[in-house]
Amino acid sequence: MPSEPLTLMAVHAHPDDEATSTGGVLARYGAEGIRTVVVTCTDGSCGDGPGGVKPGEPGHDRDEVARLRTVELERACDVLGVGTLEQLGYRDSGMMGWAANDEPGAFWGMDAIEAARPLEDLIRKHRPQVVVTYDANGFYGHPDHIMAHRIAMIAASASGIPVKLYYTAIARAGLATLAEELRKVGIDPPGASDREEGRYAEAPARPPFGTPDALITTAVDVDAYTGAKRRALAAHGSQADNIFFLQLGEELFGRVFGTERFIRAVDRTDAEVPETDLFAGVRPTQ
Repeated sequence: MPSEPLTLMAVHAHPDDEATSTGGVLARYGAEGIRTVVVTCTDGSCGDGPGGVKPGEPGHDRDEVARLRTVELERACDVLGVGTLEQLGYRDSGMMGWAANDEPGAFWGMDAIEAARPLEDLIRKHRPQVVVTYDANGFYGHPDHIMAHRIAMIAASASGIPVKLYYTAIARAGLATLAEELRKVGIDPPGASDREEGRYAEAPARPPFGTPDALITTAVDVDAYTGAKRRALAAHGSQADNIFFLQLGEELFGRVFGTERFIRAVDRTDAEVPETDLFAGVRPTQ
């Protein structure tokens, strides 16, 4: 039995990311009495503003957007029962290729070692046995997600504290089934219209979305917490246009998100895989 309280730390790029890929495990482990810490790296200021105003449009005030998204983030963390929310406050870099990538202070343009130091301090403060973040591609190529991965890896290694570190994952094999389910209820899967209309015909090929099943090591049952996850996503109301899964009804949402999957990237426990618990090898078998 560890001498320190069991602690899960999720390192995310923007407000709303905590709910999208880790809302279930945050709610589940918090309910089990495990300490949960969310670290949000950026201010989210490249998100939509009040009324759905988009970045670059008249009336989009990045500072106001950042303030609004902090309020929404706090509300979402309350819904998920997160014990501690930490914000690094780095400037949102926007999507890859946006002018915001090169703005002074943008997270994407920072030196990763410098950017990792406050996170390392937080790891030393909270002493999580388990850290969750994104893979080296930031899951889907977002610059801030990539930087969140980089600083999480640097900070975890420099501190020497986490015994397990995971990347979030969505099983690629299940995406076709999901797309069919969505079509049955009249929802067009994300990106389908663009592909059908040939909008990206001249764009560079992107890696297939989702994680090859062979890479997934860990599947955590969060079926009892999909309602909390959905409510946490809904708390980010200013970003509703961008949170596709809010279109799903409660029943379909529960079926889609009843399991959260991960790739175990760092392990010092020798726990067997596949596993069903992020804390396998850290706490006694239940």
